[in-house]
Amino acid sequence: MSTTRPSPAGDVGPEPESAAGPHLASAGQVRELRQVRRLRLLGVSGAVQRARDFCREALHDWEWLPANGQDDQAAAEDVLLVVSELVTNACLHAGGPQEVRITRGQKSVRLEVLDGGDGQPAPRTPHRAGRPGGHGMFIVQRLCADWGVAHASDGLGKTVWAELAQP
Repeated sequence: MSTTRPSPAGDVGPEPESAAGPHLASAGQVRELRQVRRLRLLGVSGAVQRARDFCREALHDWEWLPANGQDDQAAAEDVLLVVSELVTNACLHAGGPQEVRITRGQKSVRLEVLDGGDGQPAPRTPHRAGRPGGHGMFIVQRLCADWGVAHASDGLGKTVWAELAQP
C-alpha cells in the first residue's frame, strides 16, 4: 500500500493483520503490545450500526466502558463517533465499507475503514457549521490525534485510518 500521510510513529498504512501480541521493531526490540480486531462489512446492511456495536464491544473488553468518569466516557464516545463518520463516508462516497479494524495500543486506539474507493477524503473547506452535510472529516480531524489515507498499491481501494488518544 502507498500512503498519503504517515502515522506519528512513522508507520504507513494499516497495522499488520495479526492477533494480540508484540510486534518486533528493528534490532529485536519489542515495539508495542497491540490488540487488533476486524469486522468484515462487505455487502452487509446497517454497516454504521454494526461498526459502532463492534467497536463498543471492543471498548468494553478493553475496559474503556463502562467509563470511570466524564473524560473516559467522552473518549469512548469519540471513538464511536469517529468510526460512525468513517463508515458513513465509505457508504456515501466509496461504494461501502469492506472491513473495519480497531487496534488498541498502549496509549492510543486506531480505527481503520477499508473500502473500494479511490477518492481522497478531506475536511470540507472552508468549514461552515450551518451548512448541511460535509462535516464528517472535519469531526474526524478535530477529535483525532492523527488520521490519514493509505491507497492500495494496485489502485483498488484504500484504508482511511484515525488514531485517538487513550483516556
